[in-house]
Amino acid sequence: MNIDVHAHIIPPEALREVNPADAWRPRVFRDAEGRQKVDHAGRVVGSTPREFVHIESILQEQQAAAVDILVLSPWTSLFNYDLPAEECRRTCLLQNEAIARIVRDHPRQLAGLGAVPLQDAQLAAREAEYIVRDLGLHGVEIGTNVNGTYLGDEKLLPFWERIAALDTFIFVHPMPGIGGPLMRQFELWNLFGNPSETGLATASLIFGGVLERFSSLKICMAHGGGVMPYIIGRLDRGFQVRPAAKEAKITRPPSTYLQQLYFDTITHSADALRYLVRVVGADHVLLGSDYPFDMGYDRPRDWVDRLGLPADESNAILGATTARLLKIKV
Repeated sequence: MNIDVHAHIIPPEALREVNPADAWRPRVFRDAEGRQKVDHAGRVVGSTPREFVHIESILQEQQAAAVDILVLSPWTSLFNYDLPAEECRRTCLLQNEAIARIVRDHPRQLAGLGAVPLQDAQLAAREAEYIVRDLGLHGVEIGTNVNGTYLGDEKLLPFWERIAALDTFIFVHPMPGIGGPLMRQFELWNLFGNPSETGLATASLIFGGVLERFSSLKICMAHGGGVMPYIIGRLDRGFQVRPAAKEAKITRPPSTYLQQLYFDTITHSADALRYLVRVVGADHVLLGSDYPFDMGYDRPRDWVDRLGLPADESNAILGATTARLLKIKV
């Protein structure tokens, strides 16, 4: 059973033509050569070669990619953390209800995650409860930071407390954060910025004490954890010798908290993926594609197959662990 935990959709209900007065809505179109483009927030995005909106076409691509169950989540550009919290909640609600409808229509092929107005931790907590208990979705997708506030900040503790009580899954996806002039060149905001953001968010979760305080959380960090698995030894050394690092809200070395996290397979390197499996264990790595983006995988299973792992480890990565975490009946 192949379950892809990392796939995005723009529900038709969120498109600009539904209500052109809403500035947050994107327009999805095809150019003269038939290439899909997304017009959003004053720029045109051309990095989505696969279908982004229409579920029947998405399901066809899913089948071609040998994916049995696709876990749909919102496009992170539509998290709308920059809007007033209540307005953001309305945009999240629209997308969450649309994704829930799509999943209900295709229960054997799809699962779904919702979005929350994370700029208001209490409001986000209530929306998370609605997502899981009322809509029946399988978890929540959030960004690595909320307008510069990272995930270990005390302001977000009410959200984490509710997530722990709900016993639901969290998928953390990079958002713009780490910057500088160079980041605006050569697509480095994506190539370097995204994995750096994920690493920084993971450090915040660890040093901020979220993982220590809520040890039952089920959190998956996108893109193989970004830089974090490869610098974890440096964090341990700093925790050992640097006084400021010892002021963190943790009682043991940072590396021990990696065992409480999960990571998708999107590393773009078989050697890096093999290292990730060795560091955190096959049962903490989840199949992902980053559909429909060009920086994702067309056939995510192929990256697992080429590792030559024992069958039980491959099965864990391909879907067994995801099914357990998201409470998907297979």
